[in-house]
Amino acid sequence: MAALAAVRDLREHWAPASAGELERFETDVLSGFVLARASAGLADGTICGDVGHLDQIRTWFGRPLWDIEPADADVYFGKVLRHSPSGTRLGRSQALSTYFMFLELRHKVEIHRMTGRVVECPIDEMNRSRGAKDAQLRIPPSEPEIGTLFTGWGGELATCRKFAPTARNSTASKLMSQVGLRVSEACGSLPCARCSPRPSGTG
Repeated sequence: MAALAAVRDLREHWAPASAGELERFETDVLSGFVLARASAGLADGTICGDVGHLDQIRTWFGRPLWDIEPADADVYFGKVLRHSPSGTRLGRSQALSTYFMFLELRHKVEIHRMTGRVVECPIDEMNRSRGAKDAQLRIPPSEPEIGTLFTGWGGELATCRKFAPTARNSTASKLMSQVGLRVSEACGSLPCARCSPRPSGTG
């Protein structure tokens, strides 16, 4: 009969990663983050913006971002960015939260093995930036209101200073309201303002 023995976690015997290994791993993780966001369909400009935010935080912190704790985030957003525009604080906070979501989903075990740290986002309900605006309910105009708009707009065509752009804008808006075209589709279906015909009698 086999004797009972204490079960030990093999991770206890793994040596901590060296500074060089952590540096290479940090670079690989950031590259993976960029690739993951690209595969999600984000525009290059959006990804570059997030990476720029992360680089600013990393430069200030001086250590890998997975070491940031809520107290560090409090100092950064509460003192360093205290007087920065709300959009900057919000963008940087969202970039950091997204990056930590990536770390938790993809590299939580590796980071714990290499550093002994358990990845946890430093942005919580207490220090989360309050710059976001809730989506507001938009009520479309009624048929009489739409009729009033285009009746008045049509009347301006006889007296407007620049007929071509005014006629173009009126026609595009009419198409979008009646056919449901998107802005890009409406623009593609209309001639440029310089090619628009002028009514007889206009100077």
